[in-house]
Amino acid sequence: MAHQVRAVVVREQGAPASVETVLVPDPGPGEVLVRVSSCGVCRTDLDHREVGGDAPFPVLLGHEAAGVVEAVGAGVTRVAPDDFVALNWRTACGSCRSCRRGRLWGCRAVRRADRPMTLPDGTPLSPVLGVGGFAEKTLVAEAQCVRIDPVVSPVVAGLLGCGVMAGFGAAVHTGGVGRGDSIAVIGCDGVGLAAVAGARVAGARRIVAVDADGRRLDLAERFGATGTVDSSRIDAVDGIRSLTGGLGADVVVDAVGTARTYRQACYARDLNGVVVLAAAPAPEATVELPLGDVFGRGGSLRASWHGDFLPSRDVPALLDLYLQGRFDLRAFLGEKIALDDVETALGRMRFGGDVLRPVVLM
Repeated sequence: MAHQVRAVVVREQGAPASVETVLVPDPGPGEVLVRVSSCGVCRTDLDHREVGGDAPFPVLLGHEAAGVVEAVGAGVTRVAPDDFVALNWRTACGSCRSCRRGRLWGCRAVRRADRPMTLPDGTPLSPVLGVGGFAEKTLVAEAQCVRIDPVVSPVVAGLLGCGVMAGFGAAVHTGGVGRGDSIAVIGCDGVGLAAVAGARVAGARRIVAVDADGRRLDLAERFGATGTVDSSRIDAVDGIRSLTGGLGADVVVDAVGTARTYRQACYARDLNGVVVLAAAPAPEATVELPLGDVFGRGGSLRASWHGDFLPSRDVPALLDLYLQGRFDLRAFLGEKIALDDVETALGRMRFGGDVLRPVVLM
């Protein structure tokens, strides 16, 4: 039986998002039907509206979602009806080379539901990152569900589906920032702020936030930055060095992803420091660095693919930190909106907009 629900759909590239009727099938083998409680509005949704993604239009937007399991298909054992779950797009297949070596966070396989959600005329929809969370109900693969304590608010649980974990993981997992280290974060959007907050949890001694927007720098201080650099007035590299004793930072996270910010990150690190590229660059972007400088500074240049995030490990860990009062997930929350307000929220995001996450409540 198909479930008729309201959902946010983009029919063609660049078209506005609209709330439409969508048909969601009952779960097949290995699939889970989830009644969505909340879903954050992420820049990735805007990207899928503007330039498309890994699947054809029309697309069903939304991917930072949490909800309650309504039904499960044959063979599903990880979750059961009435379980409260956070949804994610990162899954580990368990059989590729990375998984066999115990590096499940490096798996590039993505499990998704086999049965399509459709428009009433039968046109199949492409759910963003295999989730499609801007819908009253969605169909996902079992591996996309992480069961969590129902004491956690849905608006908080859904935040762990993308941006927060990408930033936290860039600093903690990929960058390896630890107690007593110094870190600089270039770009204080949602990912950058999560990197700042993650560094504070990890015990970093100095946390330098860099941005050209003073409002974002004010937010970065709330999230744990010990110093800020306004790159509209001060050279970013000089500013970072002045706040790290003239040495540069042990870890520098580039949360912008341009050739300019990446070069800044490379020259703002201390000897044997780590540079982490935490934002997806434009496909045509290139950067030139003298190999002598790369060799002479030592350390490493790393790319963080979604914060080296492993949902089964990291969602419960971050929620534990939140419940202990050590990681304030609520600080990332912006306004609470309805499905009908998603297009407006995406429009604000397109033109700079707020850094904090608008969250759709069903």
